[in-house]
Amino acid sequence: MTSLFDVTDNDDILALQPRLTDDDPGVRRIALIELADLEEPDGLLWLTDRLAADPIAEVRAEAARLLEAWEDEPVVEALCQALTDPSPAVQAAAAQSLSLLKSEAAGRVILPWTGHADSGVRIAAFRALRELRCPDAADAATRALTDESASVRREAVGVLGWLKQLDALPALAQLASADPDTEVRRAATGALGLASDAQVLPALRQALRDAAWQVREEAATTLGKVGHPDAGPALIDALGDGYWQVRLRATRSLGRLRFTPALEALIDTLGHRISNLRKEAALALGELNDPRAIAPLQAAQDDGDPEVRKAVRIALSQLQ
Repeated sequence: MTSLFDVTDNDDILALQPRLTDDDPGVRRIALIELADLEEPDGLLWLTDRLAADPIAEVRAEAARLLEAWEDEPVVEALCQALTDPSPAVQAAAAQSLSLLKSEAAGRVILPWTGHADSGVRIAAFRALRELRCPDAADAATRALTDESASVRREAVGVLGWLKQLDALPALAQLASADPDTEVRRAATGALGLASDAQVLPALRQALRDAAWQVREEAATTLGKVGHPDAGPALIDALGDGYWQVRLRATRSLGRLRFTPALEALIDTLGHRISNLRKEAALALGELNDPRAIAPLQAAQDDGDPEVRKAVRIALSQLQ
């Protein structure tokens, strides 16, 4: 019977043979670690073999973790196969290794797994594809926006956001306003920031009135990124939100927009009991570049919080 060791003449790998085939799974696991440290291509055969066939889940999981640095197509395929392993620990290790890949070629191997029957596999596949910027993933991600799993929809939104897929904006706007899952609405709201014009403003204004504060917070942030002055009035309204996290992001975005009609509202925020809000208000007032903010900022120079005082100094330096 042919052994995996028959395909190598590497003395370091051959020296590991007794421990790689030991009956003790702990010994095999440590041997795999030493094998990976050699960084020899011949060692991949054994690592992928143990990932698929070792009877002990702990050893298979270790093999999955050790394969994170390799982007050879057979390795990527082996990690994708491991997403269906009966052990959750092996699945998680394989998903983590896949998420660390960087090459577009790896993305082409992962792509077919976005259509797998198991939602956990689909989630891991889209998560791995997100930062690879694989253009071929756009169609799969767009289809997945209607997936029955909220987690799959959320990961698909992430892929489209990284790809800056402008033709997906209508679908993303629909998710931002109507998806039943809070995290999907939040992710879709953030992804609308890939646009730089007014077409996404209606969806973002609606998101700023969402029942979940996390979505409103994301909408306030994204409106600042889009950078359209027509967002200003809605952001001023958001300064009265019941959650300080939303008010903070709205304050920051108003400064980013340099929306001068927000001057009085930002001056009022400069006296808020929450120091983070006072700090953001000071910074925003500096960005407005309106001399009417000088006197209120000077009055805040003795604020009890050093971070607020620092923000006030920065703002005054912009105005004087």
